Amino acid sequence: MNSFTPLPEGLDAEHVRAQYRDHVNAGYARLASMMNLPIEVAGEGVYLFDMDGNRYLDAGGYGVFLLGHSHPQVVEKVSHQLHSHPMASKLMLNPFQAQAAAALAAVCPAPLQYVYFCNSGTEATEAALKLAWLNGCQQVISTQGGYHGKTLGSLAVTGRTLYRSPFADRLGDSHFVPFGDADALRQQLQAQPERACVILEPVQAEAGVIVPPAGYLQQVRQLCDQYGAVLIADEIQSGMGRTGRWWACEHEGVVPDILLVGKSLSGGCVPVSAMVCTADMQAPLNRNPLMHTSTFGANPLAMAAVMATLQVMQHEQLVPRAEALGQRLRQGLQNVLRQHPCGTQVQLRSTGLLLGVEFADAGLAANMVMHLIDQRIVVNHSLNDHRVIRLTPPALYSDSDVEWLLGGFARALARTFE
Repeated sequence: MNSFTPLPEGLDAEHVRAQYRDHVNAGYARLASMMNLPIEVAGEGVYLFDMDGNRYLDAGGYGVFLLGHSHPQVVEKVSHQLHSHPMASKLMLNPFQAQAAAALAAVCPAPLQYVYFCNSGTEATEAALKLAWLNGCQQVISTQGGYHGKTLGSLAVTGRTLYRSPFADRLGDSHFVPFGDADALRQQLQAQPERACVILEPVQAEAGVIVPPAGYLQQVRQLCDQYGAVLIADEIQSGMGRTGRWWACEHEGVVPDILLVGKSLSGGCVPVSAMVCTADMQAPLNRNPLMHTSTFGANPLAMAAVMATLQVMQHEQLVPRAEALGQRLRQGLQNVLRQHPCGTQVQLRSTGLLLGVEFADAGLAANMVMHLIDQRIVVNHSLNDHRVIRLTPPALYSDSDVEWLLGGFARALARTFE
């Protein structure tokens, strides 16, 4: 397939780069120039296209594109909604919101049943923190290396000093414990005089795909129950089938009090996120439904994307497909690494279609990203560990796509270490 969308008439690559420099972000414009980043103009299926019509295999997208790009069923539903009723008045009842909430709750573990839709992952985090506060939580415990967004409330529980320090005096008190260390969490909960909420990712994605020890999530759930703490599971990147289960917490049979959803929930089409909670947690908002609202949250356009996404995932069995493809890619990448004399300079971590490749230093990782682009493969870097590149591919790869990824990875690795 060679279809792509050209730039509008009169706009060329130099214009785009100049507009980035003058009106978007000069620092990112410099970075793009150094890395010779292409200009992306279209996406279809598991592929991206640049302005020259070159086709790239998408293994990136920060977890958004589990369904690939422009899935026809999602596009059809959203297009229909766009031409009938894209935005709601917010006064009358929104049937599209009700339908999407029921459908999302149906794939969440009981007793999670109430859904608050918003527009981005960090908004879902903000909603969860406010709800925990309304339920009497006076202290927040998060994990080192965790990533929950960059608005002030979300940043307050993001365990990365680089992003927190410029705003430290605005963030209030949060406590951070090592991820995967249940004893450290126990000690912190014991030291809390007030009720606490615990927020964590079942798998730390932005930290470089850090998978906790077996049984850790169960211990966290037990400790929250023991000390009366609220457990918030941030599944914005690990959820929606990404790890081979609907929710990464399900690998250990853990149900949080509040679940955060995003990324793949959009179907790769319309930005949307959600906070899902139990009836007990929802009680303060049921008493005062205007306590937390959003003008654009739950707009009918996004709700159409949610409904279509959930239908596609179930009809095309994308959760088991993600598990099977993840195992195949893990094995294939392990074989590539074994055949290459990079030794301990490269390590692979993965769960389902969330894969992290850690290099000995950030420079090697950056070079690998550039060499992968030369192979027409798009990946992610990790915000909380620049030594790690991440692969978050769609669940729809064909055999030839797998060969493209593994072959291109091998060639890029050889270039990185030549």
